[in-house]
Amino acid sequence: MKAEENYIEINKNSWNTKTEFHLKSEFYDMENFRKGKSSLNEIEQELLGELKGKKILHLQCHFGQDTISLQKLGANVTGVDLSDKAINYAKEIAKELNAEAEFICCDIYDLPNHLHQKFDLVFTSYGVIGWLPDLDKWANIISHFLKPEGKLVFVEFHPVVWMFDDNFDKIGYNYFNRGAIKESFEGTYADREAPIKQEYVMWNHGITEVLNSLIKNGLEINLFNEYDYSPYNCFQHTIEFEPKKFRIKHLENKIPMVYAIQATKK
Repeated sequence: MKAEENYIEINKNSWNTKTEFHLKSEFYDMENFRKGKSSLNEIEQELLGELKGKKILHLQCHFGQDTISLQKLGANVTGVDLSDKAINYAKEIAKELNAEAEFICCDIYDLPNHLHQKFDLVFTSYGVIGWLPDLDKWANIISHFLKPEGKLVFVEFHPVVWMFDDNFDKIGYNYFNRGAIKESFEGTYADREAPIKQEYVMWNHGITEVLNSLIKNGLEINLFNEYDYSPYNCFQHTIEFEPKKFRIKHLENKIPMVYAIQATKK
């Protein structure tokens, strides 16, 4: 079977392997998270606004840090992820921190078979759509679960970043979606020294593809922002020029690293 046909199993195995190392990593800083530190960044906090009493669907939630952070701001949150290990840990952490968040383990394309509610807001962020082959199906899922006038808040690494090789020395990949990218990687972005090697399958998605998929599925774009930094130190050769703001040292502020979309279901 081709990797792109078997991508869910390959990527689920990859994320199950990574989760154990992510929980112990400085990157995810579980020690301070347990003490009450929010995992949400300034970029998404500005777009999310007042959350008290809102019903939020958090897609591709990993082990639930952002889901729990949203709940602590007064929202009623449901987190969804492909990795059963990540979801099991999310449930444990939520219980430990008295956070009333719900968690569902499934491929998000299959979510309508597992969840039968509508939401005020759908949230998804950072390193999410690269794991999905079909953005039209993704946008359809978002539209399906939003109430009329419900909002999408989406923050993602910029597709320009994914064009480069790991060292940001040369263009290694196509900006546009030209099919599955099948590779293996040692370590993980949260712990480069982790003694693991995993296979994964990903897709690059240009901005046109993202925006048109949302528009086609009944979402009106209210805001589109690009940022010349990443709030995460998850790339090679970075420099922290302000607290929690990272750039590729030799590229300075010359490339977009993150973008954000706020959209409304009409």
